[in-house]
Amino acid sequence: MKNFSGKVLFLDRSDINTDEIIPAKYLTEITREALKPYLLEDLKIEGFAPARDIPGRSVIVTRENFGCGSSREHAPWALEANDINLVIGGKFARIFRQNMFNCGMMAIELSPETVSRIFELFYGKDTTVKTDLEKNELVFTAEGVEERVPFLISDFDRSLIEAGGWVDFADVRY
Repeated sequence: MKNFSGKVLFLDRSDINTDEIIPAKYLTEITREALKPYLLEDLKIEGFAPARDIPGRSVIVTRENFGCGSSREHAPWALEANDINLVIGGKFARIFRQNMFNCGMMAIELSPETVSRIFELFYGKDTTVKTDLEKNELVFTAEGVEERVPFLISDFDRSLIEAGGWVDFADVRY
């Protein structure tokens, strides 16, 4: 099972599409690792610099509709190549969300109010999150502040992440 805890990269914008996650011009790459340097290359958020802000981060917290656009699996693959296995947001594009779980990764949906509270408490701080899958709880910490946030995950999605993704899940069961 992958790691779902670590330092947080905040992306304070809604509607981040798959072309911004991994630009289409790199979709001819034949390995996931080859996608690594191009993650979020075309994302425009004031003050955001991928080369500076991505290294060392393993969790993204963002707003609504992350992963909208095309249905390509390259978007989760580019995240995975950068050791980002958890994205937390208000809502996700349906296909992107399922592609994350199919890759053994997690896309956790929280209410917009909860996401706003996380941004209010932790944006701009050196924040870490610990994911407790047994309690279905995210624990955010920074500068002496701690916030516990419950989340829901279906039994099937839990099975996918525990197996390491759809292929490993299917290998055991079919």
